[in-house]
Amino acid sequence: MSAVPRSEKPHKGDRPSGRFRRMLDRLSSSQEDLECEELEEDSQASGCTRISECTDRQIVKVTGTLRTVTLRPRAGVPALEAELFDGTAPLDVVWLGRRSIQGIEPGRKLIASGRIAMSHGRRVLFNPKYELRPLGKE
Repeated sequence: MSAVPRSEKPHKGDRPSGRFRRMLDRLSSSQEDLECEELEEDSQASGCTRISECTDRQIVKVTGTLRTVTLRPRAGVPALEAELFDGTAPLDVVWLGRRSIQGIEPGRKLIASGRIAMSHGRRVLFNPKYELRPLGKE
């Protein structure tokens, strides 16, 4: 007989953290979860701030993958808008006065830096300094 009742399940932290357990976790995770986890690891490895940790008016350096890229006028001025995602939260990146930028396309990874603003409850980075990640690293 065991001292632990059968109805109690081990907590996630009590599970073994070996190679086999990680493999099982990866097999049972959805593709989206795996992509988010990979983006988070990439963000940490590059020394960038997680988007979910960014606050209003903070100067940050973030990295992630562009999900969408659209041309949307703001106050009569063309604006190229892209949604950057790092696995934790989305960030709107806006280049005012631009209709297109070579290399800025959905699926492309980049590093962006600048001052975060909050607009309609979303984090926005206007006219950021940016660095496109090499295509071979994707």
